[in-house]
Amino acid sequence: MTSYLSLALLLCVLLPHSNGFCTVSTIEPGATHCLDEVDNKWHPVGSSWRNSDCMDCSCSGCCSAVAIPRNFPEDCVSVLDTATCKYSVHRRDDPSIECPVFGVVGK
Repeated sequence: MTSYLSLALLLCVLLPHSNGFCTVSTIEPGATHCLDEVDNKWHPVGSSWRNSDCMDCSCSGCCSAVAIPRNFPEDCVSVLDTATCKYSVHRRDDPSIECPVFGVVGK
C-alpha cells in the first residue's frame, strides 16, 4: 500500500513538469481506419499525419507539433500560423513588434 501511495505522490509531483500536450484515442478491434475529427478525414490504422490544428496524429491519439508560448508580456498576443505550424508573439496594438517569450508548453 505504501508503494502505491508513493507512486501516486510521485506522479502528482511530476505532472505539472510535463510539457507535452496530447490526446488519446481508442481504436475499435478490427478497425482498418480511424477518423481525424479535426479535419474529418479517415486514415489507415498504423499511419501518422499532421492535421490542420498542427497536431501530429496516429489512430491512437494526437500530440502538439508546436511549442505553445505561455509566458510573455500582457500587452502581447500569440498567433498560430497553421500553414507553417509556428507561433508568432507580437504586440496587440502593433503586429510588427515582436515580443519576448519566457516559457512554452509542448514540443
